[in-house]
Amino acid sequence: MSNLINPDNAGKRRDRYVKATALAMRELVGKKKVDDQTRDLTAFIVLTLQQIDSTIDETCTAWEKRDYWLKADRFRHEWLWTKAAAAKLEQAVVENKWQLVPPAVRDMAKHLQKVTLPKRDWGTPWDGAFALLLEKRAKEAARR
Repeated sequence: MSNLINPDNAGKRRDRYVKATALAMRELVGKKKVDDQTRDLTAFIVLTLQQIDSTIDETCTAWEKRDYWLKADRFRHEWLWTKAAAAKLEQAVVENKWQLVPPAVRDMAKHLQKVTLPKRDWGTPWDGAFALLLEKRAKEAARR
């Protein structure tokens, strides 16, 4: 029996999440006032950053099994910003502290400046993300 290969590995998922985050950031920067779409965009970025963070651990675990400790540590350090940015933006969207958003987006832009977005239309995957974020927070609070 041969090995099973997962075509949707952590790297490919991370790449999709990074592109979706960059797309949402581009839309968010163009917003002049806080409305429902602004909340959805910010919540969507929070959710994608959390997903990116989970792929980091998945990738590093595979490398650590092969004793690539330094490579895993460097990779974790390179993506450490995702957790901090997600926490800042989550605080901004949940607690209505919108003054936190511009500095967080500026910091994120440094890390995502080399991302190239595909030509095709992605639609609006962030619709309903604010409600999803609140639901996720409620489930986590119930577990505690």
